[in-house]
Amino acid sequence: MQATDLRNLFLLASLWGSSFMFMRVAIDDFGPIPLIAMRVGISALFLLGVTLITHHVATIIAHWKAMAVAGVLNVVLPFLCLSYAVQTMMAGTLSIVNAMVPLFGGIIAWVWLRERLSWARVLGLAIGFAGIVVLMLDKLSFVPGGEGWVVVIALGGPFFYGLGACHLSKYLRGVAPIACATGSMIAASIILLPLALTRWPSTPISALSWGSVTCLAILCTGIAYLIFYRLVARVGASKSITVTFLAPPFGVLWGVLLLDEPLTINVVMGACIVLLGTLLATGFIGGKASRTEAPDANAQ
Repeated sequence: MQATDLRNLFLLASLWGSSFMFMRVAIDDFGPIPLIAMRVGISALFLLGVTLITHHVATIIAHWKAMAVAGVLNVVLPFLCLSYAVQTMMAGTLSIVNAMVPLFGGIIAWVWLRERLSWARVLGLAIGFAGIVVLMLDKLSFVPGGEGWVVVIALGGPFFYGLGACHLSKYLRGVAPIACATGSMIAASIILLPLALTRWPSTPISALSWGSVTCLAILCTGIAYLIFYRLVARVGASKSITVTFLAPPFGVLWGVLLLDEPLTINVVMGACIVLLGTLLATGFIGGKASRTEAPDANAQ
């Protein structure tokens, strides 16, 4: 990997790791649905401009049905789960939970696409889920006032990303990535914006929150998506997927440095176990990666 590609890899990990920080900053002012509606709407406008420049509008029209489903699976449902969870969970912790996208992708690909799971991948899945238990050990309470259900909802984010990745692999393989991104964002915007209008906050939204949601949309979604697929084109998916393992440390770093989040032993141990499980499940150690395990670029 050349120095330019390595720099872009770390830049992408930094951007995706910061997405949960921006969500944490803006969530109180916006609320879950308006926050993701603004993120998706601004990102859709940005990506539409890129699509017009690259002449991929016809591709979106030709595959609009599959892209509409991708918008629900890859954007609406996971964003709803993560934006709800970020109201009470630390940004760094949520970035580690989101690293389980390849694990869920492996399970869904095995069930839906009939892909074979090697012993290393099965072991990786088990280790990954064990890491989440360690990470959330002090929060896994389902009694009134407990945070157990918040953890379950947070896990819905990587689950739907994994489901969306399999849908892309089955129905949109070979379609231009920028067209898939733009089409799914437009579909998600159409669904979310009317809902956001009915839940728009009655109190003024601060300039900091507006700045955070703008960075979330343009930097962490639009530009990050373009960087990711440039990496895939230059160095291949198997090397580009390493961003999955680099993003959580950045997420924890931004949370500790900029949001004063505590760096607990549970966070450190849970992160290490989740990343070990993900390395096994994706074939980076102990086996060969499956084609559906590359993270979707909306998965942050």
